Amino acid sequence: MGYKHKKTSERNVGFEYYLYFYPVYQNKTHYLPMKVIDFSKSNSIINKYMAEMRDKDYQHNRLLFRNNIMRVGELIAYELSKTFDYEERDIVTPLGVSKVSVPTDRLVLGTIFRAGLPFHQGFLNIFDHAANAFVSAYREYTDEAHTKVGIHVEYLATPDLNDTTLLIVDPMLATGGSMEMGYKALLTKGQPKKVHVVCVIATPNGIDHIRKTFPEDTTIWCAAVDPGLNEHKYIVPGFGDAGDLCYGGKI
Repeated sequence: MGYKHKKTSERNVGFEYYLYFYPVYQNKTHYLPMKVIDFSKSNSIINKYMAEMRDKDYQHNRLLFRNNIMRVGELIAYELSKTFDYEERDIVTPLGVSKVSVPTDRLVLGTIFRAGLPFHQGFLNIFDHAANAFVSAYREYTDEAHTKVGIHVEYLATPDLNDTTLLIVDPMLATGGSMEMGYKALLTKGQPKKVHVVCVIATPNGIDHIRKTFPEDTTIWCAAVDPGLNEHKYIVPGFGDAGDLCYGGKI
């Protein structure tokens, strides 16, 4: 079987109209752009799934909510696959030989329990040969008014992450705290060559936090960017607690 290596650049992946650079400032003088792919800026079927997930009447159907999160994951996974490195291979068919470009990245899909599970499944449906990493992180209010949040990591299961393309998938990028803690836990098992942060809904607060705590070439992918957070650190307008909407309430 012959190989010819070809790299794909993001200029050629066909989603230039999704690219937006959120201005963030360091020491109020240096402009540091971060690449954010926001799918809400163009019309696609993702918008329909987002409308159903946001609709308080639809939210009574947990199966539909989980399926919609999974579908959004599948669609983002397809677009994200255009950024991978590819090589051309000769594939022997029953009638001849076909030249096919296939991805060469060694993928790891990382997710944070529990809301991340259906989103993770959407990516696994597309990247079925990817390795998987799981982090148990939860947020806990540290004051009686429920305005200050602490993040705790309790469990980690991951393959070797050295020289991998790591996709950290979590439906909500609110403050960015749980994403940061999950990422730091994963780094104890190796250094990926490329990191993608993928979510359903992000906020400018979360994006800025990722910019401060992740590698400079990290790319954020999201179905929408909402204006901000309420006093309890929930995304507004958002769609509520993704874990509860997927799996029911907790005590």
